[in-house]
Amino acid sequence: MAYEFIKVEREGPLTVVTLNRPEVMNALHSAAHFELHEVFDAFAADPEQWVAIVTGAGERAFSAGNDLKHQASGGKMESPPSGFAGLTSRFDLTKPLIAAVNGIAMGGGFEIALACDIILASETAVFALPEPRVGLAALAGGLHRLPRAIGTKRAMSMILTARRVSAAEGRELGFVAEVTAPQDLMAAARTLAKGICELGPMSIRASKEAVYRGLDEPSLEAALMGQNRYPAIAALYRSEDFVEGPLAFSQKRAPAWKGR
Repeated sequence: MAYEFIKVEREGPLTVVTLNRPEVMNALHSAAHFELHEVFDAFAADPEQWVAIVTGAGERAFSAGNDLKHQASGGKMESPPSGFAGLTSRFDLTKPLIAAVNGIAMGGGFEIALACDIILASETAVFALPEPRVGLAALAGGLHRLPRAIGTKRAMSMILTARRVSAAEGRELGFVAEVTAPQDLMAAARTLAKGICELGPMSIRASKEAVYRGLDEPSLEAALMGQNRYPAIAALYRSEDFVEGPLAFSQKRAPAWKGR
């Protein structure tokens, strides 16, 4: 399917989603949010797609966030139930997401990256939640995900000052997993995705769900006691892959994962 504001490529079990509004530094408006909602709905439902990379078109920006000029001109501000970029309120996606941040990730752009599971960043990447500079607040998850990712005090030093953070500092703070040269970013993201795809997809989904849902449990004991009720873990136990993995190990061969 062709989209106006994004580009979608499928490479085997990998989906690459590119925010494609470089003329406005990949800032997003209502129509783009709904396109992304459709894309990630399709990714979630497709049994052949196991991992997704999200990146931005051009060399300057991953995403500058909300399209403020569109908002100021009276443009529609509607968003889908899945939130900003079809991701920030999508809490039931157990397939892994990699953010390949190729430049500026401001406001909603940073919130998109934080909604992904792993952030890789170009040396030119810059992160910030600058909404207070224009009388707004990072209410698409940034105010909640950033403290969970790096701790309250370090997050507040970014949030209450709206300061910009380099890729190198992002790695020091802990929300960036790897920093690359600009020309190496997508190769690094694809290598990471390929490594994930070599693992049991049902195991990966169960692991992701256990981590995030477990963090919301009141205690470690509650997380351990409750994890078998999580849908992705129940699906793992019922899957063909649950048998295939140990069988392949015992036969000293590579497993033939089916994702079911």
